[in-house]
Amino acid sequence: MNEQIKDRLLNRCREMEIPLIGVADVGRWVDPPFSPWMPSEFFPQAIFPEAQSVIVIGLPIPLPVLETSPSIWYRELYTTVNILLDQFTYRLAGFLTREGYPSVPVPRDGYGSIEVLLKNPVAFFSQRHAAFLAGLGNFGINNMILTPEFGPRVRFGSVLTIASLPPDPLRVDPLCIRCMRCVHLCPSFALAEEDYPAGTTDKHACASWSDHLHKRYISPCGICIKVCPVGNDREQFSRKDASIYAEPERAPVLQQAWDHVRKYGGK
Repeated sequence: MNEQIKDRLLNRCREMEIPLIGVADVGRWVDPPFSPWMPSEFFPQAIFPEAQSVIVIGLPIPLPVLETSPSIWYRELYTTVNILLDQFTYRLAGFLTREGYPSVPVPRDGYGSIEVLLKNPVAFFSQRHAAFLAGLGNFGINNMILTPEFGPRVRFGSVLTIASLPPDPLRVDPLCIRCMRCVHLCPSFALAEEDYPAGTTDKHACASWSDHLHKRYISPCGICIKVCPVGNDREQFSRKDASIYAEPERAPVLQQAWDHVRKYGGK
């Protein structure tokens, strides 16, 4: 295991102000921690055969912006975070390649459009599973990765590298408290109350709702991640009470702000 190059990689991430980074050995895909699991053609070594490690970075979605979703504000922020993820993973892959460890970035989504997802709702690589295997968090009822720092309000990107890096430990303590807010407040009724992977998302229902919002220029939805009570960011933004999303009349000042943003920029 190359501890020295990992230390340099972590320093580079700190310089780039990347708050979350984890490393997984590609062997973790072969020996999955639960079942059912993904087919082998989705493994990193099937996509980049030389891969020995997967580096996963995470960038947060600031909660006050997400609270206005669906809105143009969240849509613009979502685009910005995606661009940064692609830029950061590209730069990290280039850094490792120059150091003698050929590496490639993986795009944060891996699909062309919502219309594509309606026909084939699967990307060629799962950033969520990579984040889980890199120890950044674990799955919640909403089928998203929950992190201690930001709950599910994180976007992920990955780098596949031939470097054999020391992997980070899996997070075994479940972060989801099963409050079921994501299930009950989902506007497309896409979620079930069973734990992942038993309670998988109705992908077509989710994509159909996203397509509806996209035509109004206010996609993505974001409800299942904004209502989640998990994450230290709630304390940072004084939003510890997540019940306000089901009962917005209890927070009239916030409701006024959300209503204002939603009135503009979309259909």
